Amino acid sequence: MKKKIIDNIKTLFYALLIALFIRSFFFQPFYIPSSSMEPNLLVGDRLFVSKYSYGYSRHSFPYSPKIFSGRILKKLPQRGDVVVFKTPADNRTDYIKRLIGLPGDKLQIINKDLYLNGIKIAKEKVENSLSINCGRKILQVDTYEETLPNGVKYLAVYRKDGAMINTDQYTVPNNHYFFLGDNRDCSKDSRFLSSVGYVEFNNLVGKAQIIFFSSDKEKGSFFEFWKWNKIVRKDRLLKKIK
Repeated sequence: MKKKIIDNIKTLFYALLIALFIRSFFFQPFYIPSSSMEPNLLVGDRLFVSKYSYGYSRHSFPYSPKIFSGRILKKLPQRGDVVVFKTPADNRTDYIKRLIGLPGDKLQIINKDLYLNGIKIAKEKVENSLSINCGRKILQVDTYEETLPNGVKYLAVYRKDGAMINTDQYTVPNNHYFFLGDNRDCSKDSRFLSSVGYVEFNNLVGKAQIIFFSSDKEKGSFFEFWKWNKIVRKDRLLKKIK
């Protein structure tokens, strides 16, 4: 009996080590808790983030241990990537946003249009009116397909009233990046310099790759598996993130 208990403990220990290895070096699951990336990521989406996409920093590991500085096997992110990063304010909280500005870029919103290095980001309206969540509020928004200079296309939404019309110019420092939520008027991102601001390269955790599961919490809890036929968003299962 004692030997069986010890064997079970060993099996559990090795399983945890394998899970930790996969989570730290390959893929980590994340849950979307807010509407800042709607319509592309919904509250209740569960996705895999690749940890190897940009190399490894201390933030690649649980609790961000200070075991080394800098980044190992580093690879530069691309404009338009959907990225999980640790917020500069506390180096602990995970955020997920879209990378818009690279080091040295200048960004500004003028008359509701986003300018990158003095050139307006191309956007084409694809939906005149759409309802989007913003916390407990419902926003009426216009939906656009935006195209970045490197050809990456994605959907972004702007509320019909009360949109952020004009901003100061943001200049991205060396070795830092500028992020925006796709739900432009319901996202705390790099526009808010005191809480998020410019994100250092070492704070990048990984690139969002695929939605492996999605459930609508308004219709029931994820743990109520007997309701999955109602709460699971089947059209989002194994959906690649753009």
